[in-house]
Amino acid sequence: MTVARAKTGGLTASLKFIRASIPILGACAMVAIWSLGVKLSGIAPYILPGPEAVATALVNDWPILVAGLWVTAKTTFLALLLALIGGWGIALLLAQARWIEALFQPVTVTVQVTPIVAIAPLIAIYAATAQMAQMICAFIVAFFPIMLNTLQGLKSAERYHADLLRTYGASRWQTFRYLRIPSALPNIFAGVKISGGLALIGAVVAEFSVGQAGKNAGLAFRLLEAQTRLNTPRVFAALVLLAWLGAVIFMMTSFLSWLVLRHWHESEISTKS
Repeated sequence: MTVARAKTGGLTASLKFIRASIPILGACAMVAIWSLGVKLSGIAPYILPGPEAVATALVNDWPILVAGLWVTAKTTFLALLLALIGGWGIALLLAQARWIEALFQPVTVTVQVTPIVAIAPLIAIYAATAQMAQMICAFIVAFFPIMLNTLQGLKSAERYHADLLRTYGASRWQTFRYLRIPSALPNIFAGVKISGGLALIGAVVAEFSVGQAGKNAGLAFRLLEAQTRLNTPRVFAALVLLAWLGAVIFMMTSFLSWLVLRHWHESEISTKS
């Protein structure tokens, strides 16, 4: 029996290792195909550089790229933090009564459906600095998924459970604390996952629209600068760092969701297993 369990445990560990290695193998295969395709086609490096040229650009231009990455990351995380605070707070306010939601609906819908590219120049006029304008743009993009998902989650609590709590004399705050907020957690963290990537997108779009040169230039501005100079390897290097930052944000928000929901929500329990 002990030997059988040891074999089963070893097989399970091997399967988990193989499953975890599949994305890495897929990424390596893509890079190999990319490198081979560039070499066989003989395409010019300023049109499509190979992975070797991109790696060289990462090493040679690292001081410039990492400084831009730091600026973009600060804008993204600050905008996401403010979106979390504002989105949760506004959702709690709108969930108090239907008339409050209807009162604010024209403003929220108008700002949500207006492209951020169109709003960015106007924000640049009224913001005190370019950095503040970029942060506001990223905040607007990240705010609405958090607010809407949280509001939907708060409104989706089972009515029978709410009636039961009222039967036992629970106050409005106790109903929120013990029923509506816990039942909204899956929606809340779904909004956080979405807004993590959107905050980065908003920061990049803002840097394209209202970015500035110098030490406060973000990574997206460095990408645009390299593109105007036909420095395509640096463009790809900046894209690699932006993709890496987006992946880090997604993993952080996913881990936070798993940490909170792992013991009781089916989606994270199945992910854990």
